[in-house]
Amino acid sequence: MKADQIIKNAKVFTADKGNPLAAALAVKDGKFVYVGDEAGLSDYEGEVTDLGGKFIMPGIFDTHCHVTVGACFEFVDMGEYVPAESKQEALEFMANYIKDNPGLDRYRFMMERAALGDEDLTKWELDEICPDTGLVVLEGECHSVWVNSRLLEKHGITDDTPDPAPGLHYYVRDNDGHVTGNAYEATAWPFLFDGLQESLTDEQLEGALMRWVDFCREYGESAVFDAGFPEHNGFQERFYGYLREMDRQGKLPVYVDGSYFLTDRHKVTEAIEETKRWNREFNTEHMKVHTLKIFMDGTMKIHTAAMMEPYEGTDVAGMTMFNAEETADLIKKLNEAGMDLHVHTVGDRASHVLLDGVELARNELGDDFRIKVTACHLESQYDTDLERFAKLGVIANYTPAWHTGYSDADVKLADLLGEKRAANMYRCKTVWDSGALVTWSSDDVAYYEDFGTWNPYLGMEVGMTRWDNEKSLSPDFYKSSAPNPPESEKMSIEEMILGYTINGAKQLGVEDIKGSIEAGKDADFLVFDEDLLTAEHEGFSYQKPTDVYIEGKKIK
Repeated sequence: MKADQIIKNAKVFTADKGNPLAAALAVKDGKFVYVGDEAGLSDYEGEVTDLGGKFIMPGIFDTHCHVTVGACFEFVDMGEYVPAESKQEALEFMANYIKDNPGLDRYRFMMERAALGDEDLTKWELDEICPDTGLVVLEGECHSVWVNSRLLEKHGITDDTPDPAPGLHYYVRDNDGHVTGNAYEATAWPFLFDGLQESLTDEQLEGALMRWVDFCREYGESAVFDAGFPEHNGFQERFYGYLREMDRQGKLPVYVDGSYFLTDRHKVTEAIEETKRWNREFNTEHMKVHTLKIFMDGTMKIHTAAMMEPYEGTDVAGMTMFNAEETADLIKKLNEAGMDLHVHTVGDRASHVLLDGVELARNELGDDFRIKVTACHLESQYDTDLERFAKLGVIANYTPAWHTGYSDADVKLADLLGEKRAANMYRCKTVWDSGALVTWSSDDVAYYEDFGTWNPYLGMEVGMTRWDNEKSLSPDFYKSSAPNPPESEKMSIEEMILGYTINGAKQLGVEDIKGSIEAGKDADFLVFDEDLLTAEHEGFSYQKPTDVYIEGKKIK
């Protein structure tokens, strides 16, 4: 048989369980037609490339990232950082800044919630220093904000505005029921991106997306799951339109699996119908949408992640968006619609409720249960839930770069959870060994200058070492002083590659055509000078493919 490309003398990690290692491969019409030993190449004709023992693996799958949000963050003013240790200091700093910079259309600041101690900011206090124009103060993680009355009025937020998900996505109110200007989780995002949708030009959006495509070429990412844009589905639809057009023009080498985002528990029916519409409208060779994304809970730093036991020193344990019965009902509706579900689950109670909901739905649907359910982040998991992922067929998606535990960060996990819980997080190895499908992701929401924390090889390094030291290619705020416990949760390089390749393809439902180096599949593969299976784990984040092939075409 005539082949377009023949490669020999390589070390090929195929991610194919039945044929894990090979030495040669052949490609024709963008597909692998042969994968095996060099003797089998006798059936193929064409130019032969001798790789001299170089390492080959499948293309990378980042199965939870934020392509569209990241493109927007290119143009967001994050605000002036407020270096305060009390509410009074914060108000004085902002008042002085406004006085020194009069006449701005909008004043934006960023501040850690911890700076306020036991106090909180209110719209009335912000109105005193900025009565005539909008003012927004972003909390460090951007999962909550403080705004003045001007911005509340602009966005139509009144005392009668219902909370999308009480205790999770909500507006803080005083004892008399008046909104105070403090908004949590999804209710904060309209203020974060205030005015951006109207101001961004087509050229700016396309330029940002092309930067992301260039990153994927550089690092060998062949597919991603875009985990959505909270409270901005209209904006996201605009982005998806660009991606669809890029694909039609042959400018999108990366396979994009998209999602519709639900943050309002009262709009389930509407969200499912919109997911179905997006499934019809965004359906090109390299772009599909078949997933509804929800926040089951929030983040630990601001106590919105749902925990079995309260946060250290508090009586707060966070809330889930749905209970188990409501989750089961959502799953049954999506199952009937032929759509999948992707769920933000940080706290142990969030994943517990999701698993209970899946179990209820499975018991009722039996053999008719077809939906793929993915739980992402999984920072803390209830002990008895660890083996339920495999039993219930729920996909466990982790963000391994987080597995350092941020032990040296400003807000320490031990301060939030206590020493015992903080030392027993990110238990991906236990879930993997139970037989569950485990996948890896970056979950980044900003491109930054160099896409540093999107780097899949940083994820592989931390997944293997559970710390980020001076040898690691990562921002300073990622660095930690020692491996994060439990060290028994360290992964092997083979497990990291599988989670970033064939397992990711299974999560996206494209394992028949992508994710492993097998005859009949798309010829997506990466070439490295160094053997990744034997490379040093510390500093692994500096790895990068020398050559990248997508569907048989060299794109790097």
